[in-house]
Order: sequence, then C-alpha cells, then structure tokens
Amino acid sequence: MTATVVAPGRRAGTGRVSVARGYRFELVKLVSQWRIRLLVLACWIAPALFVAGVSQQSTLPSDTLFGRWMLSTGWAGPLVILGFSGTWALPLLTSVVAGDVFASEDRLGTWRHLLVAVRSPRRIFAAKALASLTVILLLVTGLAASSTVGGLVAIGNRPLVGLDGHLLSPGDAAGKVLLAWACVLAPTLALAGIGLLGSVALGRSPMGLLLPAVVALAMQLAQMLPLPVAVRLALPSWAFIAWNGLFTSPAQLGPLVIGIVVSLVWAVTATAIAHLLFLRRDFTNLSDDGSARRVLTAGLLPLAGLVAVTVAVVAAVTGATSGSGIRQDKVQRSLATAFAHLYRMQTAQLHRPAVTEAQLESSAACTKGDVQDGAEGAGNDWRCVVSWHLPGTQTAGQAVYQLDITADGRFVADGDGPKEVNGYFLVRTSTGDAPNPLWQFDGNVDLISTSPKG
Repeated sequence: MTATVVAPGRRAGTGRVSVARGYRFELVKLVSQWRIRLLVLACWIAPALFVAGVSQQSTLPSDTLFGRWMLSTGWAGPLVILGFSGTWALPLLTSVVAGDVFASEDRLGTWRHLLVAVRSPRRIFAAKALASLTVILLLVTGLAASSTVGGLVAIGNRPLVGLDGHLLSPGDAAGKVLLAWACVLAPTLALAGIGLLGSVALGRSPMGLLLPAVVALAMQLAQMLPLPVAVRLALPSWAFIAWNGLFTSPAQLGPLVIGIVVSLVWAVTATAIAHLLFLRRDFTNLSDDGSARRVLTAGLLPLAGLVAVTVAVVAAVTGATSGSGIRQDKVQRSLATAFAHLYRMQTAQLHRPAVTEAQLESSAACTKGDVQDGAEGAGNDWRCVVSWHLPGTQTAGQAVYQLDITADGRFVADGDGPKEVNGYFLVRTSTGDAPNPLWQFDGNVDLISTSPKG
C-alpha cells in the first residue's frame, strides 16, 4: 500500500477562487435581482421616452439648464437628463447598487458559505466592488445613450446654443455632450465608494442603503448655501455641476478639473476605508453586522477630515480663500458676451444685415439691489442694462435684464424691454413666429476666474 502526500493548499477544492471568477459570480448575482433588471430597463428606455414626449409639447422645462432649447436641437435632451441625473437619479442608483452589495449577504446570512467558497476576504471585496461598479456604469451608459438617441430621433442633429450664447456645431455639441457625461462618472464613483462604506459598516441596517443618497442630498443643500468658493469646490457634488463650463467659449475647465480630482480622491478614500473595515470584521460573530458608531468613527469622521484638507488645498491652489466668486465685473462680462452671441442669432432670424461680436461692442452695467459698485453674491435682485452699437449708427442700443443668479454661478437673464429686442418671447420672421433668443437665456459665471476687477 502506497501513501501519497499532498502538499498543503494543493488539495482538490481548497484553492482560492480568483478575483475574475468571483467577479463573474457577483455580477450574475446582481443582474439576477429583479430591482436591478428594472433599473437597467428604466435607464435604457425612460430617458428616450421623456425626450421624445417633450418634443411633442408646447411647454418646455425652461427652468432646467438647456431645457429651453429642447425643441431646437436633439443635443439639449441628454443635457437635461444629465442635470436631473446628477441631482436625483445617480445618487439613488448608487444607493440601490453599491449600498446593498454587502448588506444583502447580512440579510441572507450567507457570509460563511461565501468565505468557505472563496477563502479570501480581499478577493470577496474586490469582486463585489467591481461587480457593483460594472452595473453602475451600465446604468449611466443607458441614461446617456437613451437620452441622446431619443433627442436625435425626435428633434434632429442640429446646432446647440452654449451657455455663453455661442453656437456649437452638431459635431462639437456631440463631443461636449459625451465629455460631460464622462465627467460625472467621477462624482458617481465617489457616491459608489460611500455606498460600499455604508454597506460594510452598517450591515443590514436600512441606513447603509440610504447613505449615498443622504450624503448627496446634504452636499446638494450645501451647494445652495452662500459658501466660500473653496468649500463649494471641495465637495464631490461640485463635479455634477461643473460640466456646465464645457459649454462656454473658452471652456471653464478649472472648476471642472478640481471637481473631478476631488471626486476621485473621495472615491479612493471611501473605498479604502470600506476595504479596511471589511477585512477587520469578525465573520464568526453572526450578530456583528455593523453599527452606527463604526460608520461614524471609521467612516464619516475621516471623510470630514478629508473635506477640511481639500478645502485647504483648493484655497491654496485657486487663491479663493473667501467670497462667493460671483463679482459684479464677472457678471457684466458674462452677460455682455452671451447677449452679443444671441443678438447675432436674432439678427439672422430677422434677416437683417449680419454683424459680428466685435462690431457690436456690447457691454453691461449691473447693480444688485441698492449696491451700485462692488456688488457680489447670488440672488434674484440683479438688474443689468446691456448696451451695444450697430455699424453705421451713432446711437447705442440698450436692453434691460433682470438676473437670477444661483450660488453655483448659473444665471437666468429675463428680458425687460424694449419689446422689439427682448421684451417678448416671440419674434416675427418671414416664415412665421419664432422663439426670441434674447427674451430669456441662461449664462454661467466662472467662480475662480482670475481676471482683474473693474
């Protein structure tokens, strides 16, 4: 009789499962859930139906960025969906996917079986994190693709009006829309990392599932407050807003780059904390499925410290140590630029002699409430008078606007006369009535612009 010695770790069925195999297993588990399938279906169908439905309506979501252009070009639709997604859809999607990927094992009591099969907590964490990331990317891709296809089919591949009034060709609009959707992946990853942290630290508690949505809501509320620019840019939620800067000329890339970098730092930090907590967990204790104290001490406090560090770094890099970043000179320059571009558009509609922005020499004089000089800050009490010159005339034209500027630098200019310029929402053209581009329009103030005052 001969005995065969088998080296430890070489016995059949005792080898560790690879990350790739574990990833496939976790991905199948995720997509087999009915709620994930419904989310995938909704993300790939609902945006196209919404954009197509709006194209059949006479009322547009003009309070949404680019909403007033949804009947003019198919590229406005995906940007409207992007704005909604950054505020509501993506935080909720990351909550459902990343916020439940570990907690589901606690509810089902399957940790021991999974550990026996995989034999490596590190590989389990990697497989679950990658699987949840894959599903989130699938959902984001569906939102972008569906809204784009719906817009192009329902409206058409036409030029898009940028936030400073300049006209983007269909090809340029396509590239910027794609880039804008790519940019919001960074804050989505940050929320996904927070979701992993909540799922690991809170276990089967419903708060683990809701943590990304709650954190996103808190950051959105913070963005609405009159915070200093450095604090605003140090939050991951800023990247959900900063893509607006892609649609100006030149593009306002500084705030966008800062938002992306901050979001990626948050994503890495939150995921690393979740990984550390997962490796330290006692899986032999069936009652140990997370606690609020753990998420507070090991999760939220480090993230709060990260906010303080990023605020200091952003302030040092940008020099924006205080103030809202919304200054009188910036508002005047942004409004005058947008007006000049849109005046040219109105001139083409009315078949008047073409003029250039340089010939118009447009300028704006703005006040905020009773403040005549040095006005700054958000509010709906901005009043501006835009002046311009037409070639061959001595008298300057003037138009009045009421501005509502939000804390993130976006403003809506509402025309207040004269009627033939910006006082009515329609203009009469040779082919019939058409929307007046100068009646109401959106604009954007660069919060960290280093241009001199005055």
